[in-house]
This record gives sequence, C-alpha cells and structure tokens, in this order.
Amino acid sequence: MKLSRWLIAGSAALALAVAADDIPNIRVDVRLVRVLATVRDASGALLGDLTKSDFQVLDNNVPQQISVFERRTEQPLSVALLVDCSGSTAKDLKFEVDSVSRFLKALFNEGNPEDSVGLYSFNYQVTQETPFIHNQARIDQRLHALHGSAGTSMYDAIYFAAHDLETRKGRKVLVVVTDGGDTTSAKSYQAALNAAQLADSVMYPILIIPIANDAGRNLGGEHALATLASGTGGRVFEPTLGTSLDKAFSDILQELRTQYLLAYYPKDVPLTRERFHRLEVQVARPGLQILSRNGYYGEALK
Repeated sequence: MKLSRWLIAGSAALALAVAADDIPNIRVDVRLVRVLATVRDASGALLGDLTKSDFQVLDNNVPQQISVFERRTEQPLSVALLVDCSGSTAKDLKFEVDSVSRFLKALFNEGNPEDSVGLYSFNYQVTQETPFIHNQARIDQRLHALHGSAGTSMYDAIYFAAHDLETRKGRKVLVVVTDGGDTTSAKSYQAALNAAQLADSVMYPILIIPIANDAGRNLGGEHALATLASGTGGRVFEPTLGTSLDKAFSDILQELRTQYLLAYYPKDVPLTRERFHRLEVQVARPGLQILSRNGYYGEALK
C-alpha cells in the first residue's frame, strides 16, 4: 500500500516536471500594476466622465483585464516637490517660492487630508528640507529660507526623491521647479528615469526659462525633462514668472484631481530579456489625448 502511494506520488511529480518544461515564456504575475491616466479632448479640455469600458490597457502589446477602475480618483497624494536653488536660479527664486507656496495652499485646502508633501532643494547637493507631511506652515518656513548658489544636481534630486516615494502608498508625484540645466549630478539621466518609473510616479517639470534666446538656453536639459515627464505620464510646463507660473501649478492640480486609476494583474504577458514592460493606454472614443506612463519594471526572461 505504501509502495503504490509512493509510485502514484512519484508519477504525479514527474508529470508536473514534464509539464513545466513545456510552459512557454509567459507568466501570470500576482503584482497589481497601477496606471494613472489623464484624458483631454481635441480642444485640450480635461475629461473626467469616461467609464471603465472606454479604456484598454496593453502590457507588451497584450490587452489586459482592468481589475480596479477609479474615476477622479481620490487616493492620497504624495508630492515630492523639488526646487532648484542653484546659482542660475538665484534672481528668480523668490518669485518661484511665492508661487510654490500658493500651490501648497491650494493642494492642502482642496485635497485629501492624507495628502502629503516632501520638500527637496538642490544645487550641487540634494537636501530633503522636510519629510512627507501635511503641514503648509512648516514647508513654507523651509521654502522661504532657500537661497540660490553653486551648481545643479537635478538628476540626483529626481533619483533620491523618487527612491523616497517608492514605498509610499497612493498616488506619487514629482514636481520639479528648475531652469533645466544639470551640471553636477553623480546620477545619470537614465538612472533618474528608472527611479521615477520604479516609484510609479508621475513627473511634472516646471521649466523656468531664464534666457529666451535658443543660443543661451540649455536645450539638452529641457528636452531631457520633456522625455522624463512623458515617460511617467506627466508633462512639462514652460511658464514665465507671475500669473503664468501660478497657472502652471493650477493646471497640475486640475490634472491630479481628474486622473483615472486603472489597475490590472498581468496575464499572458510575453516576457523578454528586458525587465521593462511597455504599457499603452487606449480609449474607444476617437480624437482624445491620453497621458499615462509608458511602462513599468516587472518580470523578464532569465
């Protein structure tokens, strides 16, 4: 009796082993992948009335079943606010800080009481001025103590702030106020982008352009910021100081309040040697513009 049970168990194990060898390079990942999407119509107006059936999400070109759908999601925000205080921003820093302060007031007055902001400054080094808190007065105090000097470690700032965001719950956002140059970072552009994507964060660079003439601008840095933003589902703003800068912050708040949350468990996704999975969000209605991140880090062939 014991022998026959052993033979049956052994045969079952062998059958499982043979079957495992026949499995193609497709995995069912238990990880819930979250995608935030902003949708605008042809005129650029935000749309917040779409339904789950209007969306399709593709993971490495394979359609996925949306398991979680939230319209105008109210999941708490963790905002990493990065302010460039390098020497090149010194003359405009006061005006930038005043607009940032008004943005914080609107964010905390209108949002979820669990929303939080972590303030980072960067010149040749990166300083976390405050932890992630819901306290405008404390953040304001640190903001108004900033002064401009030295070089610019923008990629380092994005990298370290994204790393801090990675373990936080809810929606994660990087707002970077800068003139677009990077002169002293130890981290590369690619390292900054990877960190932002690993954190599942949306990036909104606010690019304060000090020189209107292309010959005097850091066009490479500006293009890098645009690519960073589009890869995470955000976009670049290029305001002047004053009311235009205030409007940029207001537009960011509107987008955050009109986002859709789409989440799914990856199924039948073909693996490649790259951990980076390509994401695409589509909507059934023609003529709409969609902002969403272009991928995430998941399983790869070994």
